[in-house]
Amino acid sequence: MQRSDQVSVIGKDGWRGRMDPRPIEYNGAPHLMVHLDTGERVLVPTDLLQSDQERGYYIPVTLGELLRDPAPSQNGTEELVIPVAAEELDVKKRRWDTGGVRVHLAVREREETVDEPLIRQEIQVERVPINRPVERPPAPRQEGNVTIIPVVEEVLVVEKRLMLKEEVRITRRQFEAHEPQKVILRSEEPQIEPIQPQPNAEKRAA
Repeated sequence: MQRSDQVSVIGKDGWRGRMDPRPIEYNGAPHLMVHLDTGERVLVPTDLLQSDQERGYYIPVTLGELLRDPAPSQNGTEELVIPVAAEELDVKKRRWDTGGVRVHLAVREREETVDEPLIRQEIQVERVPINRPVERPPAPRQEGNVTIIPVVEEVLVVEKRLMLKEEVRITRRQFEAHEPQKVILRSEEPQIEPIQPQPNAEKRAA
């Protein structure tokens, strides 16, 4: 992308490019950065620049001379040293008094109708006869928006009741007693007696 403040420049052998208008200090002398159409960038001393109304600016140097560095390096090869410049943006803020305004507060009165609902509560007391015997006083209770408070009173009641006078308790106990007695028990035990053979009986058998 080419900058709008760059100007066109042409060389001795017809090379073309665009040049930055701001000079750069290089080796103690002012130089101008030239952007060649080939994509390369070179520094050109400002004293070589010639104004040409027909062609813009003219530099009487060929492209080969322009790219050749007259100071050889230590290994004998030629190098082109191009310093790279970068622009920085310095933004400062300054407070500027552009004027002021004067504000007056005017009080105006107006009448409005306010229709806000108001809540009012009424209490209705109703006494309902029950006349039912209870074992203990009931606790107050709530049924919807009705609060029920029981009212009790003690009354004298005469009645016949069956009273348990006494109990007869019979307890059965069991004891274990040891009474030793002598008992004769009989059992059979076999006894084996060997029989020796008689001599006469052996001879008859032979």
